[in-house]
Amino acid sequence: MEQKYIRNVAIIAHVDHGKTTLVDQLFRQSGMFRDNQQVAERLMDSMDLERERGITIASKNGSYIYGDYQINIIDTPGHADFGGQVERVLRMADGAVLLVDAQEGPMPQTYFVVKKALAAGLPILVVINKIDKPAARCDWAVDQVFGLLDRLDAPDSVLDFPVVYASAKAGYAIDDPDMVVTPETGMHAVSEMIVRYVPPPSGNADAPLQLQINTIDYSPYMGRLGIGKIVNGTLNLRTPLVVARRDGSISPVRINKIFGFCADQKVPIESASVGDIVAVAGMDDVTVGVTFTDPLNPQPLPLIEIDPPTISMNFIPNDSPFAGQDGKFVTSRHLEERLAKETLADVALQVEPLTDAVGYRVSGRGELHLSILIEKMRREDYELQVTKPEVIMRQVDGKTMEPYEELSVDVDEQYQGVVIEKLGKLKGVLLDMQVEKSMTRMKFKVPTRGLLGYRSAFMTDTRGMGVMNYIFAEWGPYAGDIHNRTNGVIIVKEPSTTVAYALFNLQDRGKLFVGPGIDAYPGMIIGEHCRPADLIVNPAKGKKLTNMRASGSDEAVVLVPPIDMSLEDCISYINDDELVEITPKAIRLRKKKDAKIRG
Repeated sequence: MEQKYIRNVAIIAHVDHGKTTLVDQLFRQSGMFRDNQQVAERLMDSMDLERERGITIASKNGSYIYGDYQINIIDTPGHADFGGQVERVLRMADGAVLLVDAQEGPMPQTYFVVKKALAAGLPILVVINKIDKPAARCDWAVDQVFGLLDRLDAPDSVLDFPVVYASAKAGYAIDDPDMVVTPETGMHAVSEMIVRYVPPPSGNADAPLQLQINTIDYSPYMGRLGIGKIVNGTLNLRTPLVVARRDGSISPVRINKIFGFCADQKVPIESASVGDIVAVAGMDDVTVGVTFTDPLNPQPLPLIEIDPPTISMNFIPNDSPFAGQDGKFVTSRHLEERLAKETLADVALQVEPLTDAVGYRVSGRGELHLSILIEKMRREDYELQVTKPEVIMRQVDGKTMEPYEELSVDVDEQYQGVVIEKLGKLKGVLLDMQVEKSMTRMKFKVPTRGLLGYRSAFMTDTRGMGVMNYIFAEWGPYAGDIHNRTNGVIIVKEPSTTVAYALFNLQDRGKLFVGPGIDAYPGMIIGEHCRPADLIVNPAKGKKLTNMRASGSDEAVVLVPPIDMSLEDCISYINDDELVEITPKAIRLRKKKDAKIRG
């Protein structure tokens, strides 16, 4: 494909505004699939975790042909915890398609991804999505996008952005929201906008080769694959190359395979030129940021700047009485190898060994960032324990500084009081409040520490009807002590298997996390006490049997269903003296061996 007919574009948006669905429709309507071909929904979400959660975790590459043009699409995550992915892949793009929900408008993560796109100097193309919603506000959404770009000091050329209105789910895009949609309408308006407003890639095909790796993929046949855009020069299979590593060293390397992209598939090719996005195989330890270049005239590209992590946790080997029963990889050496492998692909993750204990301190962008890593390890048969997440502090001019988040909350008007009260206790400050048709949108500035574990309390307070989103705002002065959890826990006294009768008698003492028939060990947490003190119990205590029967003493045992806590819930629930034990088959809460029982 000639350089002038290539378009490299990133799809950016807030989480759940429809990026992956839009890419699906562009691929389907480009004629790349047979009429009878089985095509998965949300084609670009290839990881099991992405399909289960309905979010994009890792950026993906794909392409389709539109007329004479090859449009290379980069599908990016919308969640700020995976912002490291966004920062890297924007290097491959020459333009950004900003997707905005017609009802919700720009959200906190929208601010984040647009800020990164503007920093990369990309033109912004706007698609107002989900215009078929009953509460869609197309003109308002466009005004909000303009206001967002204005707040970010976007240049005049970006403020004059083109707009297309779409329903990715229904498979159509139009230039005017009042246009009549016909079966032939399709998504052509989006492709036309990309071809018209995104410039072709710059660079010189005759210059020395420069190919920087922005993403890592894995093939069961070829091993690690490095994905990036050819900035200058031409890449051939038989051409000798050198690789400039992150530490500045340069060494020779041989490329075994070059892959181009067709829809979501990788296709082997013999050569590629300026502007092409390719995957290369042959370097076993390829990492993000390395540059493949000409051995006679090596010209490494500058390294990618990544925002520092904000949260850290300790990953330690499992030493509970049930250690080794479920998992295949249980030692600290296994943990070290797996975490080292992850840092090669995820530059936003930092790992360092603990100095006072066996284990590793793992730092990332947020709770979700780290919990996704833990879930991946769990599914790969690893066993481990993790401590409570800690916010990473900074020392500036002798003062302790901590990260603050900008929190956006959408709740029914009747719940706004309890939300304001709870966030006030967490050192939150109300910045803005708008009421529209009994729905309230509030913006708060809250220390990151205050939001750890707040989501579950928020969903309880709003009866599951509230929506909260937050994004890093700034570093600010230390806000003082914050108590996220005031209640104690219910702790198992001795090795046992839980019995319905014992749990029935414990229900009045608090909320239970387990049902009957669960194996337990001393120190394991099976519930939350209704008081600040911890409670030690025997959950295997059965009913004493006699040969006497009475109508009042033989009541049926009716158990309240236990609280089913997800991995994120468990991580955000624990205190400093508690651990989350993670195995392939179970997630348990426990006290540390040297922990003091409160009470």
